[in-house]
Amino acid sequence: MSTATTPAWLLPAFVREAVAVGAAAPEDDIAEAGSRLLRRWENPARRFHDVRHLVELLQRVDELQQETRLPHCVRLAAWYHGAVFSSDSEAAYAQRGGEDEDASAEFARLELRDLGVPDAKIDAVAEMVKGLSRHAATPDTPDAQVLSDADLAILAADPQRYKAYLADVREEYAEVPDDRFMRSRRAIVGKLLARNRLYTTPLGATWESQARQNLAAEAARLDKKIAAMSPATDAG
Repeated sequence: MSTATTPAWLLPAFVREAVAVGAAAPEDDIAEAGSRLLRRWENPARRFHDVRHLVELLQRVDELQQETRLPHCVRLAAWYHGAVFSSDSEAAYAQRGGEDEDASAEFARLELRDLGVPDAKIDAVAEMVKGLSRHAATPDTPDAQVLSDADLAILAADPQRYKAYLADVREEYAEVPDDRFMRSRRAIVGKLLARNRLYTTPLGATWESQARQNLAAEAARLDKKIAAMSPATDAG
């Protein structure tokens, strides 16, 4: 179970990024927009897609910063990429991992427009958010590649952190029955393993081997559990 707390530096960091991309609104208004966004990340229904995930994502973006062209836009895209999220249904998990990139991108456009961010920067943030999907094709810009690699970095975590990640994801979708969740998760893992590359930046590529080890081990565990399901459960 995630016990994420919000670091004191997080909101000021949002304000700095917004100012850096040209937000013309008063700083108090920028801080209020950041607070609204943080409240979404702090929703107690979130167990993986929470503040801890946001912090880790921002840290990974920092690690890959030398690969970016618009680092402040990449960080804002990280902030907004999970703005709209739902764990209400199996379909939400199986299809999009719960994140609605299109709706999150539109939310980013509306919020950043209200803050007076220039249109070109709004477009850059929104397009990165919209294009961010675990099942999407290889991102076609350096900034989008950094965001994608940072988002998938959890797959290359050490085994203990990876185990905690899996537990948080399962708790996030506690309403989905075990058999259906396992099948959905197995499909996602299979799609990830089928990619030629998980990571597209030179620095991110160093995570490839560990991520594939984690995914392959998870796939084997899921296959074993699915095979062991009783016929009655399997039929349901």
